[in-house]
Amino acid sequence: MSGNKIPESVLVVIYTAQLDVLILERADRPGFWQSVTGSKDVVDEPLMQTAQRELAEETGFEPDAIAGSVLTDWREHNRYEIYPHWRHRYAPGVTHNVEHAFGFCLPGMQAPTLSAREHLGFLWLPWREAAQRCFSMTNVAAIESLPRRQ
Repeated sequence: MSGNKIPESVLVVIYTAQLDVLILERADRPGFWQSVTGSKDVVDEPLMQTAQRELAEETGFEPDAIAGSVLTDWREHNRYEIYPHWRHRYAPGVTHNVEHAFGFCLPGMQAPTLSAREHLGFLWLPWREAAQRCFSMTNVAAIESLPRRQ
């Protein structure tokens, strides 16, 4: 499976206690907005490690370095069909991915340091507006769950 993405990933919703949500515009699909996402690097990589790595790679945020921030495993997952235009990244025959949801609560809105290879821009929006901008239904559902998580 070397060179192919592992069909197990994380979704990390970045938000504040006031329920403002950070969303990122994909570089490979301008106009597609999302939270932090990313696949495991190796099959046995712990999910928390995947979430921390992806968070740092895509935003520069490191939970241990930001006072008052909390990265939480929501212990929820979704299995979904991989969009056909992204299937070439996976081994032949792989059509579905399992995505594990995490939340990253910041003490306030902060500008991320974006990976130019992955993202064109960012927006901080109230949770309802952020959910409306996201293209992924699992991302929408995760953002819409924020009020009940508070």
